Amino acid sequence: MPKRIALAAAAVAIPAALVLIGVGIGQAADQTPPPVSHQAAKHAGKQAGKQAGKAERRAAAVKNLDDPAKKEIAMKLVSSAENSSLDWRAQFKYIEDIDDGRGYTAGIIGFCSGTGDMLELVEYYTQIKPGNVLAKYLPALRKVNGSDSHAGLDPDFTKDWKTAAKDKAFQDAQEHERDRVYFNPSVSRGKADGLGTLGQFIYYDAIVMHGPGDSKYSFGGIRKTAMSQAKTPAQGGDEKTYLHAFLDARKKAMQSEEAHSNTSRVDTEQRKFLNEGNLGLEPPLKWKVYGDPYEIDS
Repeated sequence: MPKRIALAAAAVAIPAALVLIGVGIGQAADQTPPPVSHQAAKHAGKQAGKQAGKAERRAAAVKNLDDPAKKEIAMKLVSSAENSSLDWRAQFKYIEDIDDGRGYTAGIIGFCSGTGDMLELVEYYTQIKPGNVLAKYLPALRKVNGSDSHAGLDPDFTKDWKTAAKDKAFQDAQEHERDRVYFNPSVSRGKADGLGTLGQFIYYDAIVMHGPGDSKYSFGGIRKTAMSQAKTPAQGGDEKTYLHAFLDARKKAMQSEEAHSNTSRVDTEQRKFLNEGNLGLEPPLKWKVYGDPYEIDS
């Protein structure tokens, strides 16, 4: 608009002699090229459209851990550490007491008879399929919750667990409870903290082992310790710096328990990906747990 005003003022100042020789104001205006401001605006609009398109494509390319392909990777990574296998679906039937003070550990995420999540799983399974083979153990699971006791569970609980694991309804129940208690909360917290896919997985693996909550060595306590050392990306901090602080705090939590004192899932898996700068958890992935090598090509 300022250029249009300037052109009008110049036209008023044209000498009358020019009019007499046939160069009229109207003719001069007809010969004037389109205003530069209009061209610039048109060009700027095109550039803005291109940039917006690029931003949308970049946003579409960024995948969180709840993307199906990334979630599959997460399940394999956890299984490599929990079960020494990438075949996480084969772990529906898994059950044993690993002498960590939590009673029986079982299933795809290590549900424990002593921590309440196994009780909640069997309760949910019984809601969707009353009279199932594990329903009769609900009174015993309520009594042993908070301890490592097998009272009321032995001698047939492990056999019945493996029988239930053949049931699609029980498999679905395990996945439902895994997502409700562990996966969804950790991914949501990771997104809120400004973390990418690797950071969300680091949160997920921590909550699987240490459980939710705010005690010193639970997930909430580990996160609190990390935040006392570094800012999250959402707070303006550097993502790699923060994740290193989180893994440092995670190691201390693991080393506080003899059963979890081997920290290779942090050192030669998660820290390896972080040092490689693979914040998107993009395959191919190569890592070791307990000295055993694993690989995901795609």
